[in-house]
Amino acid sequence: MEIKNLRYFLAVAREENMSHAAQILHVTQPTLSKALKALEDELGKKLFTRHSFSIKLTDEGLLLRDRAEDLITMADKIEQEFLSLDDITGGDIYFGLGESYQIALLAREIKKLKERYPSFTYHITSGDTEQVTEKLDKGLLDFGVICEIPNKEKYEFLPFPRSDRWGAVMLKSHPLAKKKSIKVADLIGQPLFCSEQSWNIEIPQWAGNRFNELHLEGSFRLSYNASMFAKEGLGILLTFEHLVNCSESSDLIFIPLSPMQETKLYLIWNKYQAFTPIAEKFIKQVKESF
Repeated sequence: MEIKNLRYFLAVAREENMSHAAQILHVTQPTLSKALKALEDELGKKLFTRHSFSIKLTDEGLLLRDRAEDLITMADKIEQEFLSLDDITGGDIYFGLGESYQIALLAREIKKLKERYPSFTYHITSGDTEQVTEKLDKGLLDFGVICEIPNKEKYEFLPFPRSDRWGAVMLKSHPLAKKKSIKVADLIGQPLFCSEQSWNIEIPQWAGNRFNELHLEGSFRLSYNASMFAKEGLGILLTFEHLVNCSESSDLIFIPLSPMQETKLYLIWNKYQAFTPIAEKFIKQVKESF
């Protein structure tokens, strides 16, 4: 299976139009059609359903799109890594990041490295622990930042110097908003928003034997999105401090949980990973700073 044909396939899948994709790829439409036909013949599956003015992916096409995106990303990453082996002044590093105010510390380290090596380029994706570790395991990322104790058999890691404090985000007009801290009993009967990962790990640790009395109204991967629902008075968001605007000008307030619940953040990478020169410089710098 040729990488070039996969690139052609992704362009058509993205544009949903053969002519538009051909223009973007700077190839003729017959060339593009021939490449896609070769891909369908090779896989023995129909990848597109052609309509009058558009093209839609079949179920097999949808599956290939997801796999092809990972393959193309990996191919590009391999090419960049080999190009950077002889480049001691730059290169590329790929990061997958969870949500935390401590990401500012990572940004500071990236800035320091960028000042020393101006041609250094970094790439950022965001996600929860499951999303980040999946990409890390596939080799699509060099480093991940997660808020869960890493698997020591799979990853090397560095803990961030601080912790993230848990709290409840709600409207300032909410009956609980005048409290100095939020206890488990306060949340019984309240509609709650939380990430699925935290609802399964951190919140049960905090709530103990009363966890089953709590009601998850909805799960979100991003705290900002969940805060929009809290802002409409649809429920209370359980999240880290500093992720949602709870300033004086905001309609929302952050109240810490009691007993206090904190979560550590970790920078992780695969064990026995062969780093490019710039990635080696980065991890050495971070070890000295953390």
